[in-house]
Amino acid sequence: MKQPSTVISILGSSGGVAKAILSVLEKSYGDIHDPIHSIIKHTKIHLIDLKQKEAAHYRMFMPKLFKHATLHQFDLNNLEQFRKHLRKTVTTHVIDVSWADTVDMLTCCQDAGVHYINTALENPKVDENESLAAYSLLERFRLFQEGCPQTTQSAAIIGSGMNPGVVQWMAIELMKESPDEIPIACYIVEHDSSLYKNPDLIKDRTIYSTWSPECFLEEAILNYPLFMKHRFPFTMHIPVFELEFKVTLGSKQFYGSLMPHEEVLTLGKAFDMETGFIYRVSDYTIGLIRSQLNEIDDVWEWDHHVLDPAFGEVGGEDLVGVLLVYPNHERYMYNVLRSDDIYPQYHINATYFQVACGIYGALCTLLKDGVANSVYFVDELLLQTESRYGEYLSYYMKDFVKGENSFTDGQLLDRMRRYTAHSCKPIVH
Repeated sequence: MKQPSTVISILGSSGGVAKAILSVLEKSYGDIHDPIHSIIKHTKIHLIDLKQKEAAHYRMFMPKLFKHATLHQFDLNNLEQFRKHLRKTVTTHVIDVSWADTVDMLTCCQDAGVHYINTALENPKVDENESLAAYSLLERFRLFQEGCPQTTQSAAIIGSGMNPGVVQWMAIELMKESPDEIPIACYIVEHDSSLYKNPDLIKDRTIYSTWSPECFLEEAILNYPLFMKHRFPFTMHIPVFELEFKVTLGSKQFYGSLMPHEEVLTLGKAFDMETGFIYRVSDYTIGLIRSQLNEIDDVWEWDHHVLDPAFGEVGGEDLVGVLLVYPNHERYMYNVLRSDDIYPQYHINATYFQVACGIYGALCTLLKDGVANSVYFVDELLLQTESRYGEYLSYYMKDFVKGENSFTDGQLLDRMRRYTAHSCKPIVH
């Protein structure tokens, strides 16, 4: 039997992000107009997880694509077994949505000449070191830069989900539209109001999130607020939810918390402007965490639950975008999606679908654009190559909103207000 020319191995295949990208690729398989349809139609897919799910799990949402899939169960910390897998399967592309060490996975792929995509930086040793808890993203970023292979035999796109990922494309897209204007700040902004519609589904002592609750809590209660200025990272030594920062997107306005994120570091390094990620979750979750600020460590012992439309209808929406700040005005771009609209088509919530579109854009780039062998963050990919990343991701993620504020709320310290209440009880609406 002739070996397929494209062989994709997906690491962490049992998780929500993997389900999301596989759901998108299932659409690609059946859509003759999709940019990579002709490739995916003849692609072999290997699904790898430490705790692999049954075949029936995959058949439910990718029945056509599953005919081309093989399931594997092994520990990615066993690097020799992973290298053997790459050789034996003749893998050409890896999509890494696992918890495995990013540098280890990338190095194995580079040594084998395999193209690589991931959505975030992972480093288990950092996660296990409690002394680094408040600065874990900065440490993962430092170790990635130190350990990143210096010689490259393939192309790699790092941090290509929604944020990081699609948001860097939005920022650069807006800057290209007004090249004579230099922004003084760029804020990645997100307002995710998602929560179960049925209050009976919301249980006490439970953290609800549209993505990994553990990763959310790391940003929300372990790390300090982080921003970049003059290409240098700054942290505020205060709990994340004790500060709020104003965001205005035309008629939409909200206050969000300042949280650490990879795109803040990469955009802040690429451009001499203040960068930060301003994130607001549901009022319920904000109230819940603020009610525990004096006993915040207890939250780790609570139940953690990913909002899943298969479990119950998910209300609200997830708005993600960028806000460029100029001396006397602002420009913005965002996408807003609702799980009510996404779940019937893709079997996932809106947030995971947004992440999948970033992965899809990166995969299309590596399959079609012939970018030079190197390791790219998404902003580097857009600035250094002729990638059509934005065109690809927009095939599935549509309806971007662009606009301008005729005023500015200023930089971070101008937007800041402090939460001072001694208690706050969450309310389910």
